Amino acid sequence: MSSKYIVRQQIKDTRGNIIGYEILYHGENQAFNSADSSMKNDFAAADTLYNFLMQNSSKALKGSLNFMTFTTMLLMKKTPRLFPKTELVIQIDDSVIIHPMSMHFVNQYAKEGYKIAVNEFQFAPRYLALIDSIDYIKINAKTASDVSMRNIIEIAHSMNKQCIVTGVDSAEDYQRVIAMGTDAVEGTYASELLTTKAHSSAYLQSNFFRLMVAVTRDEPDVEEIEQLISADASLTFGLLKMANSVYFALRHRATTVRQAVMTLGLGQLKQWIYLLSASGSDNKMDAGTEEFLKLSFMRANFASELMNYAQDMPISKAEAYLLGMFSTLNYLINAPMEEILNEVPVADEIKEALLNKSGRCGSLYELILSYEAADWKKITTLAAELGIPDNLLTSVYFVCMENVNMLWEQLTNAYAGGGDPEPAVAEAAELKEPAPQ
Repeated sequence: MSSKYIVRQQIKDTRGNIIGYEILYHGENQAFNSADSSMKNDFAAADTLYNFLMQNSSKALKGSLNFMTFTTMLLMKKTPRLFPKTELVIQIDDSVIIHPMSMHFVNQYAKEGYKIAVNEFQFAPRYLALIDSIDYIKINAKTASDVSMRNIIEIAHSMNKQCIVTGVDSAEDYQRVIAMGTDAVEGTYASELLTTKAHSSAYLQSNFFRLMVAVTRDEPDVEEIEQLISADASLTFGLLKMANSVYFALRHRATTVRQAVMTLGLGQLKQWIYLLSASGSDNKMDAGTEEFLKLSFMRANFASELMNYAQDMPISKAEAYLLGMFSTLNYLINAPMEEILNEVPVADEIKEALLNKSGRCGSLYELILSYEAADWKKITTLAAELGIPDNLLTSVYFVCMENVNMLWEQLTNAYAGGGDPEPAVAEAAELKEPAPQ
């Protein structure tokens, strides 16, 4: 059976903020946006993607700007209309540009208010005929020369078009295209390394790590959780503030840690403790921190769900959740991953996976990273090694994405709702003895 995968990859501006995601597709042993695919594969891939989006577009791809490459067939099927105009950028490549009917479809979607992007743009007559409808010009750093990239960026800016350089997979690539004045970048380096670290190593002294382990055990001990939270005034403050927020609409205010834990429930506490600690006592975070938190939730959910299919794994689903959750700590905390993991009472297999990508846990971690990077060949190899049916990966990935999006909406509503937990906060301040002077 042919492997079919769909994944989304971050597109970031030069400050490291995410402006959208490119939806990458692989099916029928061909990359969806490959110009070399045969007509047969193009139609098969189009049908597969169309059917998938009919089932999933209303769930997983909401709330963000999605850059998607469409074939002429998908344009003719009116597939873009599955998405709100505010959440879709229609990408086209040369196979669409040269199609005799493409001009009509692209211009029509542009008139309807959809944004248009062109992959590997060239200043050739067939591209210039569409210039008024184009909003984003994409250039591949791996195939375009420096002179060509610089010229395209300069001319594009003179026409009020935004430029996105793809294939930015190293620091050298990044420095090169930034110097040329690109508006945004996409690639493995762009995804992983453009956001500054959010916090200092002071967080290593927090009970946060042990608390994360405690709440993700198969049989969590509420008394242990209560003890760990009560030992940290900032965590207690955040927990009580969350439990008393408008989101939960309580009749009676939670005035103790035990009441707050019972109010949230262990399922939500597992996710929120991480957020409360990483966002700090004022519950505010910058855009970079937020994206790494969302990425850690996504990896945690993905790792946990893949455990339903992976064979001969030496860890539990709860431990796999921690594997994904802790994978971004070196970005959130200004310390090496090895130093951080020395503070965390987790299984050696998890530490080896995060540090060296070794063992079966390392293969699971690599599978998650490969899926994020749309490394199709590696995805198939690692899935087979772990005994995971590769035809399930995309559906599991998008279910996890939907769950993370739902979680983030709940978190946003909870914080926006506020609630004034001042009585509970007074108690929180008393729960931790003042440090000796």
